[in-house]
Order: sequence, then structure tokens, then C-alpha cells
Amino acid sequence: MTNLTRREVVAGGAAIAVAASAPAFAQGAPKFRFSSAFNETDLRTEGYKAFAAAMSDAFTFEPYYGNSLFKQGTELVALQRENLELCNLAPADISKQIPSWSLLTSAYLFRDYDHLVKTFKSDVGQDFIKQARDQLGIEIVRPVYFGARQLNLKSTKKINTPADLAGVKLRMPGGEFWQFLGESLGANPTPVAYAELYTALQSGAVDGQDNPLVAGRSMKFYEVTSQFILTSHVIGYDMLSVSKKAWSSLSAAQQAKFRAEADKAFDANAAKYDTQEKEAIEFFKKEGKEVYTPDQNAFRTFAQKKYLDRYANEWPKGALEKINAIK
Repeated sequence: MTNLTRREVVAGGAAIAVAASAPAFAQGAPKFRFSSAFNETDLRTEGYKAFAAAMSDAFTFEPYYGNSLFKQGTELVALQRENLELCNLAPADISKQIPSWSLLTSAYLFRDYDHLVKTFKSDVGQDFIKQARDQLGIEIVRPVYFGARQLNLKSTKKINTPADLAGVKLRMPGGEFWQFLGESLGANPTPVAYAELYTALQSGAVDGQDNPLVAGRSMKFYEVTSQFILTSHVIGYDMLSVSKKAWSSLSAAQQAKFRAEADKAFDANAAKYDTQEKEAIEFFKKEGKEVYTPDQNAFRTFAQKKYLDRYANEWPKGALEKINAIK
């Protein structure tokens, strides 16, 4: 009985030690706060949730959707100051600090999702990512696609060329490069935060907006507009970005898994976008909205001339040609 009692005491002590260590291990998992401009109904949320679930053994994902933690346009500085670990970062925000990134925000640059992904995996794309790592002190992992950006207006006026958009107050995010994108389409760009866009359309503060069709449906912009014009002027994407401190806290194996799981989650998410874009078009038509394709060549010619006239000297020599050559 004495030996048994001793064994019980030893076993009990071991159990207590294990119980004590379990919370300590859980508490040791880092918390990665995530910020995005889109809200939780956005399709990208599904991608991020799938990615976070796959990485749950490495960090705890704490999301803040709809700019509820940081205002749109301030996330990059939050990453740099280590006030934020993860972000769905707009490339236009990067271009504010690295002018050469304005190439990656220009209209009619990427042909489709496949071209977008191949570009960032190519040497020219990796050069841009290295610029961000060296100059901004953040880690950019990969693009997060959210569909081709299309025009969406309150007016019933038919739009066929950039000249038809003269005087139209087109909502664009704040910042020089977003505003210039609006100009490159022939419109009068007006800065409005994404979270305030529905109200701005409803009140007439703006005449229209440009976003992928899926966003137009999820945010119910169709309720306060009349038509969707399929300009496909930008392949919409943001960059999954990580603060230097958060990225460094991961082991090499965890970093490799981070990249692999992000690829898996957002490739699957992109396929869903293609399906939902087709569904959105049919939905808008049933809602009585006009959906049509304008003269895209006229828009492309107008936009590219605008960009080359203004930004060509800021772009890395030969980068545009290299991107165009990617098949």
C-alpha cells in the first residue's frame, strides 16, 4: 500500500505538472491582429478564415473587419509601428511610400487572376516585394484577388468611352494613386471611405463607384444605383502583408507553411469569385439593372496614355514590358 500510495503521489504530481503547462503553452501562441477594409460578409473573409484555421497551431487570428481597428489607408503605418500583425493591404497604400509601386496600381496592367499571380512569383514581381521588405520593413506574402473592378453608376446615361464619364463624381479611395485611377477613366474622382460608400451613393454625394461585382452585391450598392459597366479596368487585388516582428516570430517551417496555406486558401477563393461574378451579373439583371460592356479598347488606350504621361519615369525600367511578356 505504501508503494502504491507513492506511485499515486508521483502520478498525481505529473498530472498537475501537465495541467499547469497546458495553459502556459496556449498562452504562448502569439496573437495576430488582422485589419481589412472589407466587412465580414465579403467573400475574402472566407479565404482569410480558411487560412487562419490552417495556421491555428502557429498563431491566434484576431480579425477586425470594416476598418474597425484602423482607418482605411493607415494600416501600413500600423504594420510598420508593430501596432498590427496582419493586414489586407492595398497596393496603392504601398505606392505612397514606394513610388515605383504605382505601376502595380495602374489601369489595364494585369489581364486576369492567373497573370496577376504569375507576375508576383516572377523575378519582376519578387523585385517589388523585396522593395517593400527593404524599404518598408514588412513582409508581403501574396496577392489577394477580389475580382475585376467595374463601373457602377446611379445615372441611366449610357457609357461607352471615357468621354462619357466627364463630370461624373466617381468614388475612389483616398490617396493620389486611387484618385489618378479615377482620372484615367475620364471621371471626376471623389475620395470616400469604403464603409461610408453606400450612404454617399444614396445621398448623391457621389454619382458612382468602382468595385468588383461581388462587392457590389455583398455591400448592396445595387440598391442605390442603376447600371454596371463592365470596363474590367483593374484586376482587383490587395496584398496579404505581415509586420516584420510577427513574421520573424515564426520559424522557417511556419513561414513556409504560411505561404503554402495562403496560396491554397486564396487560389480557392479566386475560383469562387469567378463563379460569383457570373451569378452577380444575373442577379443585377433580375433586379432591373443595366449590365453591359463598353468600348474597352477606348478605355484602355485612354488610361494607358494617362499613366505613361505621368508615371513612366517612376517605374523601374523595363518592368512594364516584363509584366506584359508574362504568359
